[in-house]
Amino acid sequence: MSIKQLHELLPGESAQIISFHKDLTLQSRLVEMGILPGVEIRLLKKGPFNGPIEIKVRSYEVAIRYKDAMKINVS
Repeated sequence: MSIKQLHELLPGESAQIISFHKDLTLQSRLVEMGILPGVEIRLLKKGPFNGPIEIKVRSYEVAIRYKDAMKINVS
């Protein structure tokens, strides 16, 4: 599998989180939400014009900003 960023997934696609970029404030916020390396996620929806991205993590759904999704590497 190739490594790409979360925002590059298409709705309905699943992937595993590989790593975060070196933004520590972003990383701590994501970890608090249960978004960790090794966790399986599924992209549910993308907002228009680089709006929020809705993902399913474990058993719940969460929306994150497009610019934050650009900092999450998935495989």
